[in-house]
Amino acid sequence: MPHFFVDEEIESKEYSLFGEDGRHISKSLRMNKGESLTLCSPSGTVHNCVVEEISGDMVKVNVLSSKISEAEPDVKVTLYQALPKGDKMELIIQKAVEIGVSEIVPVISSRCVSRPDKKSLSKKTVRWQKIAKQAAMQSGRGIVPKVRECISFNDAVKSAKGDKVIFYELGGESVKTILKDKPSEISMFIGSEGGFSSEEVNLVTENGGRKATLGKRILRAETAPLVALTLIMYETDNME
Repeated sequence: MPHFFVDEEIESKEYSLFGEDGRHISKSLRMNKGESLTLCSPSGTVHNCVVEEISGDMVKVNVLSSKISEAEPDVKVTLYQALPKGDKMELIIQKAVEIGVSEIVPVISSRCVSRPDKKSLSKKTVRWQKIAKQAAMQSGRGIVPKVRECISFNDAVKSAKGDKVIFYELGGESVKTILKDKPSEISMFIGSEGGFSSEEVNLVTENGGRKATLGKRILRAETAPLVALTLIMYETDNME
């Protein structure tokens, strides 16, 4: 069933879509009156709808039923991702959204090779948010995870909430050990190609964070966040 996100809560039995979503429904999907689609509001509420009318880029639907999305994990995970080279961030965002991340914050760490200027970062952030939306639609998420503006590593540590976990290639505790009490909110730090410096690791641990390991094999920058996120989802019973 086609899956769309709206920017406001749906409080009536009728709702109209316009613009890009309306054109996609009428022109790309070629949907007709009587066909079903799903709308998701910002609260994570899923609305099962049926098309009532299509006129140009306007699509009016009738809301048949509404419920909180069952696709959302019960743990909020924010990924603080040190910027990798090239377009790897696009893959990380796409797959992290599919797996269940709640928010993604690009970070400039001391070993980042990629250091775009402010104008380039602004354009990238817009594109990254579109990728997150497309991934959320494809995977049936109840929300579109937010891709925040890029910040420094120090600011990332200051803004991190919940249980802070930094994945470090030189060792740490297992994800299973760290998450044995099943926290409701996790901030996870993943390095770029060069990993993190010992000073950055210490900054996280000095602010209540813990070092974690992903095993004895060195994972690529685009692999590590996806493995770490999958482990977190598994250990918090969000892969069932």
